[in-house]
Amino acid sequence: MATKSALETQLAVVAGFEEPRADLEQYPTPPELAAHVVHIADLNGDVEDRLVVDLGTGTGMLALGAALRGPARVVGVDIDRSALLTAVRNRRRVGTRTPIDWVHADATRAPLCSDRRTTILMNPPFGAQRGNEHADRAFLETAASIADVSYSVHNAGSREFVESFASDRGGEVTHAFQATFALERQFDFHEADSEEIDAEVYRIEWSGRADGE
Repeated sequence: MATKSALETQLAVVAGFEEPRADLEQYPTPPELAAHVVHIADLNGDVEDRLVVDLGTGTGMLALGAALRGPARVVGVDIDRSALLTAVRNRRRVGTRTPIDWVHADATRAPLCSDRRTTILMNPPFGAQRGNEHADRAFLETAASIADVSYSVHNAGSREFVESFASDRGGEVTHAFQATFALERQFDFHEADSEEIDAEVYRIEWSGRADGE
């Protein structure tokens, strides 16, 4: 297995959004965070030979990171066609040969169904924009319906919500860790050139399916 730092280096070539949309909270997932999430998932046996789905894939950072770790197939789902076109170009930059399907669809209503063991990796909107509150809840709903296990990035202080949500749907949070990453200035309402965001990452097993039930 390649090191986490090697994976981060491979993902450093991934280009960001050309025209980011504030309403979709389109912030690029930093390569160091993506490498960390994918590496942990791989160590837990949740990538190799599996179907890996990146909900709200954006420019493909998590999907491409997973593709470099030997999954059976990767699917990246996003509602923004422009972002998916960037993801296609990013695949060529990264150079992975893993089969990848880029699906233009609402990630909260992802048209996916597979008999293969499925892992979801996602960095959903935090719900910071007005009218977009609790946006991550809808992404978790999708994860609960199609995944054996999911890894998701959330705003700091989300543990009670995530654990309660998972429990209500027969899931269980098995791992949780903190993450910090820098967001570069993208929108006019940003006051600083960059800002460090405290986040949390959760691994959830859904309905016992991760045990093959």
